[in-house]
Amino acid sequence: MIGQVLEHASKQYRTTPHIAHRLVARGSVRRERRDSLNIQSGLGCRSCTRDSQQRGGRRCRRPCGRGAMSMAAGEYVSVHSQADTENADLQLERAELKTDDRGEHIELAAIYVARGLDPVLAKQVAQQLMAHDAIGAHARDELRICDASRAHPIQAALASACSFAVGAVMPLLVASMASRTMVIPLVAGSSLMFLALLAGLAAHAGGAGVLVGALRVTFWGALAMAVTPE
Repeated sequence: MIGQVLEHASKQYRTTPHIAHRLVARGSVRRERRDSLNIQSGLGCRSCTRDSQQRGGRRCRRPCGRGAMSMAAGEYVSVHSQADTENADLQLERAELKTDDRGEHIELAAIYVARGLDPVLAKQVAQQLMAHDAIGAHARDELRICDASRAHPIQAALASACSFAVGAVMPLLVASMASRTMVIPLVAGSSLMFLALLAGLAAHAGGAGVLVGALRVTFWGALAMAVTPE
């Protein structure tokens, strides 16, 4: 009887629209952020490339500073929105634990059945975990929210600003040494090379394919530079 109930709950959990929507949305945000810092580095390259072409590499600090601040503000707002969503999910889960504790036990056990545990063992695991930390168990296993993956708006904003600023270093150095006739091709080429390098390093640090990551970020960075010539 317990096994049938948990198996039914497990199937219902996997197909519940609001749960699936929250998990897909949260996963999309994290995947997009893996490439965003590299793209921002490319935007930093592009920003100072354009300014260097117009001013011979001088007085680029103000537009680069504005660009870094703009990126930081955008990242802060975006990640803070994710943090608000996570907090709302946790508040909803706390309310459900108070009003339907038995149902939450069944729901958590159903998650473990869906992952391959025997129904009886899944029930025991759910009971012990909820006795220790009910909201923590549901946050981790149902909502997939843990301390390592929580949204940190200020940290994300600082990382975004630094990434943009680092992306501006290479074109500034090249523009300061290149002649006026060669500044455009040299700065543009070095910007793309630097973007590919940063993308490869990020992919390597994350355990992803270096070549694929570098090509993907470089392609989109080059496209962004091409469609914003002014």
